[in-house]
Amino acid sequence: METSSSMPSEWQRALLIMAHPDDPEYGAGAAVAQWISDGKEVSYVLATRGEAGIAGLDPVEAAAVREAEQRRACERVGVETVEFLDFADGRLEHSLVLRRELASAIRRHRPELVITLNFEQTWGPGIWNSADHRHLGAAVMDAVADAANEWIFPDLYGGPEPHAGVEWVAVCSPRPTHWLDVDADSVERAVESLAEHRMYLEALSEEPVEVQARRQIDLVTGGAEAAARRVGFQLYSF
Repeated sequence: METSSSMPSEWQRALLIMAHPDDPEYGAGAAVAQWISDGKEVSYVLATRGEAGIAGLDPVEAAAVREAEQRRACERVGVETVEFLDFADGRLEHSLVLRRELASAIRRHRPELVITLNFEQTWGPGIWNSADHRHLGAAVMDAVADAANEWIFPDLYGGPEPHAGVEWVAVCSPRPTHWLDVDADSVERAVESLAEHRMYLEALSEEPVEVQARRQIDLVTGGAEAAARRVGFQLYSF
């Protein structure tokens, strides 16, 4: 029998860790907007600048474009802090190097909640998940423990103290188990934040950016609502 729970709310500070610019907007935008409206703090750490994400555009130029788009997207939902770790887009590895940098970020930000993106092999039947997502998400899970352990990365001595305060890790998954009520304003801000990735979305389709953004957020919210109905839970209230 399927069960569901509302998202924990007994926290003040969250750290969202994902692979690329636009990843937060595809899965967590409405939740982030709602949390910040409710007075919580959410910061972003992105492993890459998404420089391999725009066909035909030199990676150096693409990195600058995508960083700027991500910062504008953050403004739409109220996120004030976004950091880029500058790993190579498309070539992330679940390595000690990546774990070390993520552990350091967790120690700096000292969250109670960590949020990452689906890192299963697929998004559903026939929809393969990218290597970056799979490797990054697994490294995030390890880094939560690494951040709390003073002996795994002793070269981090002299920086922030170990942080054992992560109580929850939330994964933006196609098979959700926890739910958050978000209001209409948060949904609209999620659409606006995704639409800020204008050049990236224009490279994906000739369809207007705003239409693409609206469809994607509707897909996320619609799929989540359908899953919620199966377990008798009302997800969105407008």
